[in-house]
Amino acid sequence: MKAITPFRVVGGVVIALVVTFVILLKIETGDYLLTPDIAHPVAPLVHVADAKPAKGGGELYFVDVQEQKETELDHLFPWLHPHSARLPAQALIPPGSTDKAFVQAELREMATSQKIAAAVALRHAGYHVVVRPNGVRVDQIGLDTDAAGKLQPTDVIVAVNGKPTLTMDALQAVMAKVNPGETVTLRIRRGTTPLTKRIETYNSGGDARIGFLPAQSVEIGKLPLKIRIDSGNIGGPSAGLAFTLQVLRRLGEDVTHGYKVAATGTIGLDGSVGPIGGIEQKTWGVRDSGAQVFLVPKGGDNAREAMKFAGPNLKIIPVTSLEQALRALAGLHKPPNE
Repeated sequence: MKAITPFRVVGGVVIALVVTFVILLKIETGDYLLTPDIAHPVAPLVHVADAKPAKGGGELYFVDVQEQKETELDHLFPWLHPHSARLPAQALIPPGSTDKAFVQAELREMATSQKIAAAVALRHAGYHVVVRPNGVRVDQIGLDTDAAGKLQPTDVIVAVNGKPTLTMDALQAVMAKVNPGETVTLRIRRGTTPLTKRIETYNSGGDARIGFLPAQSVEIGKLPLKIRIDSGNIGGPSAGLAFTLQVLRRLGEDVTHGYKVAATGTIGLDGSVGPIGGIEQKTWGVRDSGAQVFLVPKGGDNAREAMKFAGPNLKIIPVTSLEQALRALAGLHKPPNE
């Protein structure tokens, strides 16, 4: 029998700790973590035919958050991920959906956001852009409705009970003839895949509802200039404002006015800027990049939350539209180094 020595005791403890560490690292809690990601320059992602040199100096940044499954190790030692937020899985992935479907939906949101950003920028610059309604987009899904698990965010509803619903008004007109509790047949487009779903409606103030928050989906015609935005595997619509501003820079407009400017927010075809998630983590990511100004949506408490974490060297500018963002940037004093 081998004698027990201090060296062997220490070795045994180390091995036990390593095994425990590996086990905790592999066991998932079922929740997700949102963690900061440093803001990145937008310029390398946006390509415009016959682009003009950027005016005004400075730099423009977009900001993202990292979404990862939480492990027991993360849960026991939250300081491993400073400034992170814990989210239950159902807050990100609708019931009946999968991680893969969630990622695909986020990539579709990003693709749509890029098209809208290009169209809005060109319209602002005076170009004619053709836009046609092509269905009603599913934004958020009611978790306690029959739609959960059958619909996915970014699905586009093109018909209900055989009647076309290319606009939100058309959808409302069809649904007005449906009694609460009846089952409706939806023809939808998921990416490029046509699908049919039967969903039981529910009663909301005497009206039949399917169980999702609707938004207008549109088809954007051929753009007068070739614009390409490469975002890789980054998903979601929150970089819409940043992409729009960078396209304008490529068209020769002075957007940054000598500042390092970060921007977040969805962009609508009317130029409206909408709220986004993960604003705390995004604010930390902007701080890490050294940006001086952060454009954030005014709605959804985004601006108030960003101001809580901005620190002394980052100026938060709440905006509701592209025009307001451009005016606010133009009204900044010249940077101290000029």
